[in-house]
Amino acid sequence: MMENREALLKEDEKARYREDCPGCKIDRLKETNRDVPYKLLFYVWIIVLCAALPISSLFPFLYFMIRDFKIAKREEDIGFYAGYVGSAFMFGRALTSVLWGMIADRYGRKPVILFGTVAVVVFNTLFGLSTNFWMAVSTRFLLGSLCGILGPMRAYASEVCRKEYQALAMSIISTSWGIGLVIGPAIGGYLSQPAEKFPNVFAEKSIFGRFPYLLPCLLISVFSFGVTVVACWLPETLHMHGENSQECDIPYEALEAEENKTLKEELRRNEGSRHTSWSLLRNWPLMSSIIIYCVFQLHDMAYTEIFSLWAISPWKFGGLSYSTADVGEVLALSGFGLLLFQLFLYPRVERICGPIVISRVGAVLSIILLSSYPFIAKLTGIILTILVVSASILKNVLAVSITTGLFLLQNRAVTQEQRGAANGISLSAMSLFKAMGPAAGGSIFSWAQKRQNASFLPGSHMVFFLLNVIEALGMLMTFEPFLAQPND
Repeated sequence: MMENREALLKEDEKARYREDCPGCKIDRLKETNRDVPYKLLFYVWIIVLCAALPISSLFPFLYFMIRDFKIAKREEDIGFYAGYVGSAFMFGRALTSVLWGMIADRYGRKPVILFGTVAVVVFNTLFGLSTNFWMAVSTRFLLGSLCGILGPMRAYASEVCRKEYQALAMSIISTSWGIGLVIGPAIGGYLSQPAEKFPNVFAEKSIFGRFPYLLPCLLISVFSFGVTVVACWLPETLHMHGENSQECDIPYEALEAEENKTLKEELRRNEGSRHTSWSLLRNWPLMSSIIIYCVFQLHDMAYTEIFSLWAISPWKFGGLSYSTADVGEVLALSGFGLLLFQLFLYPRVERICGPIVISRVGAVLSIILLSSYPFIAKLTGIILTILVVSASILKNVLAVSITTGLFLLQNRAVTQEQRGAANGISLSAMSLFKAMGPAAGGSIFSWAQKRQNASFLPGSHMVFFLLNVIEALGMLMTFEPFLAQPND
């Protein structure tokens, strides 16, 4: 049977392989090279980092930006307006992610990726030049709408790797994304208001004195421009066979599937599994993992907003009275710890435990950790610093571990020609939930600051309790019958 299978494999490859098809070239590369594609994964890493950096880089200075806009009448209302600026990006992305996924499935991953990196360069710079609340909201909304990178990159990462390396590929995406979400705020915290922090370097009348939040945005935009140049050499992975593309778009992994089936049976099974984009909504293994993913992302985005507001807010409101530089330092250390964990530990843990177990354990540990935050705020000195840094590292490691596991489940639930659209649906739904995260988090934080003397869960206790309720809901949804696992 093995001889027949190999003969059929060679015969089918001749029929379906085309020299001018970029997807065929990638499949041939995976067939001839069984090693990890480090170069391609490096491209994935820096492009995802480019998309992630601007998402949360504003949170350390957003409190002061809203204050400078003079739109909030009271100090307690700053969090309310900050939530809307934070939500604008995700709301924009929720409206366009499915469209970008469909474009990536039709015209290729690379054009969408290049357009997205250019959008980061333009609109992130314009956000740094914002002079009022509505300009800030508009530029963030346009940035989210036009940067459709993440969905195609998730499909791309699973397509450039053999199946045994897909956990590593998803881990690299999650790591880059998670690092961007913590290094971005670190950049924002260190480099915002440079005329106040570094008066010997930046004059008060210079452009960085007149626009105190431009420098971190400009640095990220310069990095994104470099990524745009690098992405020009990114190989395409989508099969492009013209009218016959439906006959040839068969993942290489399908040809290496179960030994007890002949190749012709495998081809018939794959051909019979082709669905329209509408059928994705009836794919319960996909949709259940997306819904759970959205719940956890709602929690994570609300946490990202709340952590910076909580750290910067005064002691009298239950905060840490940190400066933007202090917040940047904590988040930079968190990013370094996250990088070490995801690159060296997560792939091994995933092979042993599986993505679902990791998500459940991560959720339980997150609930325990967040319950301690209001008590950490009562400490001072070096003990406070050590505990805040340790808690931030652990929280980000747990959050990205959950995200990575759900990435794997989503990509394994669909075939290659559906991955762009599937990831577009995932991103649109996730972005909608993430858009609610900062707005709800900012509003809840503002409300909690006004009830410091309440008898039930006063101040920040209420904030972190509500975050834990969302995390617990996500954890419960990882059990059957809600979560259906895809068949490999």
